[in-house]
Amino acid sequence: MIEIMNINPILLVASLMVSATPILLAAIGEMVVEKSGVLNLGVEGMMIIGAVVGFAVAILTSNPLIGFIAAAFAAALLSLVFGVLTQVLLANQVASGLGLTLFGLGLSAMIGKNYEGKQAPSLGKFEIPFLSDIPIFGKTFFSHDLIVYFALLLVLATYLFLMRSRHGLVLRSVGENHDAAHALGYNVVRVRLLAIMFGGACSGLGGAYVSLVRVPQWTEGMTAGAGWIALAIVVFSNWKPWRVLVGAYLFGGVSVLQLNLQAAGSKIPVEYLSMAPYLITILVLVFMSVRGKQASPASLGKVFHKSG
Repeated sequence: MIEIMNINPILLVASLMVSATPILLAAIGEMVVEKSGVLNLGVEGMMIIGAVVGFAVAILTSNPLIGFIAAAFAAALLSLVFGVLTQVLLANQVASGLGLTLFGLGLSAMIGKNYEGKQAPSLGKFEIPFLSDIPIFGKTFFSHDLIVYFALLLVLATYLFLMRSRHGLVLRSVGENHDAAHALGYNVVRVRLLAIMFGGACSGLGGAYVSLVRVPQWTEGMTAGAGWIALAIVVFSNWKPWRVLVGAYLFGGVSVLQLNLQAAGSKIPVEYLSMAPYLITILVLVFMSVRGKQASPASLGKVFHKSG
C-alpha cells in the first residue's frame, strides 16, 4: 500500500515504544498479581485513577516525576481495598474487580473535572550517553523518557524476582497451592496483599504515563480499555514476563501503525483502523497461547480459607 510506504519506520518504532509502555506496566503488574493466585479485574479502574492523580499532582507541583509517584501510591491504595475485600473478607474476586473498575472510572471523572483543558508539564527525554549518538538506532531506541526504560527494566527485574529469588519462589508457590504454602508456614494473605499492591502501583504508573506523556492532558475515560488489553495480554502470554513484553509491544505497534495510516489518508474506513489494534493483538496472542502449553497458576481466583 502507498500509505505504508510513506510511513517513516524509525519514527514508527520510536512511537511504538511510547505507545506500548502503559500497557506493559499494567500487564507486568497484573501478571505478578495472578502469579500469586489472585485475579484482579480492576486494572482499568486503577489505571484511570493513576492517570487523574498523576496529572493533578504534576500540575500542582509542576513536577511530572512526583506525579508518577503519587499515581503509583494512589492506585496501590485503591488496590489494597480490593485486597482487603477479597483476601480478608473473602469477597468474590471477579465481582470486586469489576466494582473496582467502575469505582475508579467514576471517581476519576469527579476528580478530573477541575483539570480539563490544562497542559501537563513535560517529562522530557533522557538520552543515554554514547548510545543515543548511534546513527538511526540511537534516536530510535536510546532517546526516550525515563519511564520507557523503567518499564523495560521492570520486566527484567520481575523475571529475576520470580525465577531467581527465594521470595519469588514463595509467591509462585502461593499461587500454585496456597494450602501447601500455608502448611509450610508462609503467610498467604500477606504475600497476596503485597502482590496486589505491586500490581496496583504498576497500573497507576501506566495510567499516569497516558495522561502525562502519551496525551499530556486529562480527558475522562482516556485509558480507553487499556486495562482490559493488559488483562488479555497476561492470560495469552502464558504468565511469562517476556511474552508480556512481546504482547504489549505488539499492541503498541499496531496502535501506532493505524494512527499513521489514518494520518497518511488511508482508504480503509477509520472504524476498521481503530479496532485493528485490539483485534490483531488478541488474535496473535491467542495463536501464541494455542501453540504453547497453558500454565495458569493452579490457585488463580480461588478463595483461601486460613485454618490452623
